[in-house]
Amino acid sequence: MSRFPLANEVDHREGEDVIFPFVHDGAAGTVTVAVELVDAPEKVGKPPGARGFPSCSASVEHPAQGYRAMFGWVQLVQSTDSPSNGTAFEMDPFFLFEDARSPYAFFGVRPALFDAPSRAERTPLAWLAHSFLAWTPFEETKRRVVPLTGFSWGFDIGDTGRITPRPVRALAPDDWDTHRPYLGACHPGWSFEQW
Repeated sequence: MSRFPLANEVDHREGEDVIFPFVHDGAAGTVTVAVELVDAPEKVGKPPGARGFPSCSASVEHPAQGYRAMFGWVQLVQSTDSPSNGTAFEMDPFFLFEDARSPYAFFGVRPALFDAPSRAERTPLAWLAHSFLAWTPFEETKRRVVPLTGFSWGFDIGDTGRITPRPVRALAPDDWDTHRPYLGACHPGWSFEQW
């Protein structure tokens, strides 16, 4: 029995891990999500000003091995300091690979997602991420993204500069479907399957 609640059983509370179940190749797997406030920015590769901002870690457990255990993370962000001023979700690639033609921010054998967004100034901000674990079949020549599970997380900065993490919540197939047209436009060489 897991010591952490399943995502559909309780609402996330700060400092509490949440587990999201998924099925791949007929076998059950889980994604364990932890959102914590950064108290030692240097330990997570961030500058001192990132202290107090949230970081998100999501680890994947699944019995598949080798290429069958290769998954990817697609992350989109809606932020009031983005070009859309928070009216739309936009791709959130890992900054080292922003020019890559892949929709995946992270990809590999049971890859972890890690993100620690921060800002130099603590001015009012609303920041929300939609993070999806997916896989791409290797047996085909077409590049397909097949979603497996997803969750939202984020933070707000209030008028006084206080940073408040948002609860981790399960995403549903409708959430993925709203992003599919945008994902297809950003990555025309890929198809984004229904969940």
